[in-house]
Amino acid sequence: MDAYDTYQTPLSSRYASKEMANLFSPAMRFRTWRQLWLSLAIAEKQLGLPISDEAIEQMKNNLDLTAEQFEIAAIEEKKRRHDVMAHVHTFGKVAPAAAGIIHLGATSCYVTDNADLIFLRTGLTYLIRSLGILISRLSAFAAEYRALPTLGFTHFQPAQLTTVGKRATLWIQELLWDLRNIKRVRDDLGFRGVKGTTGTQASFLALFDGDHEKVEKLDKLVTELEGFGYAYPVTSQTYSRKIDVDVLAPLASLGATAHKIATDLRLLANLKEIEEPFESTQIGSSAMAYKRNPMRSERVCSLSRHLMVLHQNALMTSSVQWFERTLDDSANRRITLPEAFLTADIVLSTLQNVSEGLVVYPKVIARRISQELPFMATENIIMAMVKKGGDRQEAHEKIRVLSHEAGHQVKQLGLENDLIERIKADAYFDPIKGQLDELLDPPSFIGRAPEQVDAFLKEWVGPALADKEVQEAVSRGQKVELNV
Repeated sequence: MDAYDTYQTPLSSRYASKEMANLFSPAMRFRTWRQLWLSLAIAEKQLGLPISDEAIEQMKNNLDLTAEQFEIAAIEEKKRRHDVMAHVHTFGKVAPAAAGIIHLGATSCYVTDNADLIFLRTGLTYLIRSLGILISRLSAFAAEYRALPTLGFTHFQPAQLTTVGKRATLWIQELLWDLRNIKRVRDDLGFRGVKGTTGTQASFLALFDGDHEKVEKLDKLVTELEGFGYAYPVTSQTYSRKIDVDVLAPLASLGATAHKIATDLRLLANLKEIEEPFESTQIGSSAMAYKRNPMRSERVCSLSRHLMVLHQNALMTSSVQWFERTLDDSANRRITLPEAFLTADIVLSTLQNVSEGLVVYPKVIARRISQELPFMATENIIMAMVKKGGDRQEAHEKIRVLSHEAGHQVKQLGLENDLIERIKADAYFDPIKGQLDELLDPPSFIGRAPEQVDAFLKEWVGPALADKEVQEAVSRGQKVELNV
């Protein structure tokens, strides 16, 4: 049985979008082979080979396989142990006028490799659309919370304040880079074209009685018929597996971005500051009924790791191709390529679902700020004392002692941070006690975060979403509902 026939896993059928699952289905694969045979026949006829109009029409009218044709192909493959030739014979049964010219001059990789390049191009287009929608959703979130102060973390230890929206722009920026990288590799994709068994086009040169110009025209015609801007100038029997490396690289990079975003959300869920969507009847744990596990973000992390690893598979496959080709790439690629695209598709749809239902808890965020802000405000308090004529070193020492006392209350006794109360009780700080509320106002600690969000969304996100292809996807994009 063909390896593609077996690749209908729960991953693809249960979680992937219908369009991505369909792209890597047996029906699409074999339909594309037939389309490629049709393009070859049209081009060969145009260049003078004796191919009848009836043959072309029969091929055009039978591009889609019926259930009966799938059964015939399976029988033929079992008999011939060759998937391409099985489908050549199956196609010939429904297009008898073309039976003698299907696959004329071609090698198996004419259909298998060119079809894969079509699938890669289409799959990348689907991912570009999904990325645009996700960026749009997170951008709305960033704009809504552009000025909501939140505790920043470095080393996952409390640091200076940022805003919820500013943190989201860090996620969006990486997604914009992924969008750029995926577009770049998609637009750079070429076509294998019509190259023959070892890439020399010898069979086609024989077909056209040594006419090199016609062979070159044939290559260009078929490439144009399949919608590619160019064919790779030289190939072996296959297109270089380096192309698979190039295609999977930005998908692996997307996996890294997704893993970082989902990890941040998992940590924020633990802090109870932000949560992913949680259905009213959802169960977090079979034993602990109170739990609200971030299972969607966990799924994103799990699949993202898999997506990152698949790039290594492409690298290893590319590195071991002998001379003009070796077949040990085939079964590997038939799993790796669909899996990479299906996984990326699921990661993006899951992140979109999460982004459309994020729940922010401002009071929890404010409480955590109040626990840490007194320590962070000490430099501002010292500067305020100096402005009132105080000595910087003396003020520093006073703050140091009081901070350690407050730290003891928090760490050793499990009490609240009472640094501000201690400052208020110390007569040394009488000159600035009236300013303390102002000095401890969270918005005064977020710097230019809101303005950075505004500028980023306008100058970087706006142009990316204004791209016609992305804009259409965003305007059509619907909310993602996950069954599990």
